[in-house]
Amino acid sequence: MKHLPSKQELTIAGQRLCYTLAGEGEGPVIVLINGSGGPLEAWYKLYPQIAQLGSRVLAYDRPGVGGSAKPTTPQTGAAAVALLRGLLGALALPGPYLLLGHSFGGLHANLFARLHPEEVMGVVLLEATAPADVGSMREHQTAAQRAVNRLLNLFSRPDPNDEVSQERQTVAQIAAAPPFPAVPLRVITGAKTLPGWMTSAAALDLRRRHQQGLLALSPQGVQLLAERSGHFPQMSEPALVIEAVAQVLSAGVPSSQGVLHAIR
Repeated sequence: MKHLPSKQELTIAGQRLCYTLAGEGEGPVIVLINGSGGPLEAWYKLYPQIAQLGSRVLAYDRPGVGGSAKPTTPQTGAAAVALLRGLLGALALPGPYLLLGHSFGGLHANLFARLHPEEVMGVVLLEATAPADVGSMREHQTAAQRAVNRLLNLFSRPDPNDEVSQERQTVAQIAAAPPFPAVPLRVITGAKTLPGWMTSAAALDLRRRHQQGLLALSPQGVQLLAERSGHFPQMSEPALVIEAVAQVLSAGVPSSQGVLHAIR
């Protein structure tokens, strides 16, 4: 992780946050939004390339994750968006921004773009949670998945203020928000799947359809299939993620719409 920028801290609305800031240039600020429970170190393979795209790059730990303090209030999507905007303002990082949301962080990127479209120039959804995933995916869990979840809950009780505990409210906030703006959008989907005993065919089919729903959010949406990746393309195919960010920064939509297969 030698290229990962040094960590800093800032208190926003009474909440202590850990963040990194890298890059130079006048391009749109790139905001990296982690998955649930994922610390900012999960982005390390994108550096230093992402910091060389002519933009500032902000990564941060949401409350209760990594170096940030535990949440002091319920972390609904609206609260997460407000806290991120507070951090961007305190750091004097002007919009419009390019939002890169991984997994659960995709919900926050989705809501941010709807609530503040004038502050968003483009979005990359990286193996992102779709609103339709919440609740419906649990209905198709295998016995092995349920057993693992029960075991995890025995050793780690969820914080009642954490974002996963507020996921249904976050989905409701997305549903009540204005439409997603017609901005450049890249949806990166991992092509590799878990073994059959860890995930059902019904769940995989549902996931594919929900990713198509994310693609349809914007008329400028393009899906990129990460052929060698599961849920963490930023770890297994960082060059593809950098490529998607570069495409959105240039606001250039490839001539062939639809699905682009990355050739590596």
